[in-house]
Amino acid sequence: MIAFATMEGRIEPPECRVGGPAGFSATARWLRTAFEGLAYEIHHVVADGNLVAVNSTMSGRHVAPFAVYTPDGAVDTVFPPTGKTFAVRQSHWFRIQDGKVVDHWANRDDLGQGKQLGWVPPTPAYLFRMARAKSRTKRAAA
Repeated sequence: MIAFATMEGRIEPPECRVGGPAGFSATARWLRTAFEGLAYEIHHVVADGNLVAVNSTMSGRHVAPFAVYTPDGAVDTVFPPTGKTFAVRQSHWFRIQDGKVVDHWANRDDLGQGKQLGWVPPTPAYLFRMARAKSRTKRAAA
């Protein structure tokens, strides 16, 4: 079972917030739907006992709306596709028990990703597109 004790888990869709392979698969689908060619380049992997640290770069192209959610599972913000590419450094930490990942946390450059994708700072036109995309996403989920 994968028990994701992470901050990022709180912004994911509800189906991603479950443990184990189902949650991992749902998270992969959520990201890959919005980001074409999503890839992780591994730079370093270090293990010490039951702790594994991975230093990587995540990259892709923003091709579909990317929705983030409130802690209670409601749609919070939707970033409409920009068509822009990004590459950001991340570190992921895993705790292993009985050959399985039982804990995960990450450090990501979300601000750098937002700048590369044109989310930050948002233009007035992009803010309008965000509001429209949020409305559409909420209607589709209803």
